[in-house]
Amino acid sequence: MFAALRFAAARWVLASFALAFFANAGLTTAALAKGPEAAKNSFSSIALADLPKQGQDTHKLILAGGPFPYDKDGTVFGNREKILPKEKRGFYREYTVKTPFSRDRGARRIVCGGLKPTAPEACYYTADHYASFKLIVVK
Repeated sequence: MFAALRFAAARWVLASFALAFFANAGLTTAALAKGPEAAKNSFSSIALADLPKQGQDTHKLILAGGPFPYDKDGTVFGNREKILPKEKRGFYREYTVKTPFSRDRGARRIVCGGLKPTAPEACYYTADHYASFKLIVVK
């Protein structure tokens, strides 16, 4: 009987850790079960107006097609972290969100996905260099 209770407790702890991991990644277990399209819709979101001013400026440049302040802006984002929904290589592009007082590009980025860079299907904001993303909602 005690062995059965220990096994049930171990399963509960493992399930709790898995749920916490996916919640921290911005995904729900229901979305993961339904595939990439559902996962894309399960990210926590941020309104464009709630982005830092530099993020709003970067978003305007993306829609205008530039000019961008950094050579790396507009290049393919490989999604090596596998946090964003899985897509074919070349689907995502990354753009720098300037960080005041930073001597380099800083950690903030906008990553947009779609076939046409000036009309992205979805854009995501990261303030921690790809460790987490929020879906940008344009109202």
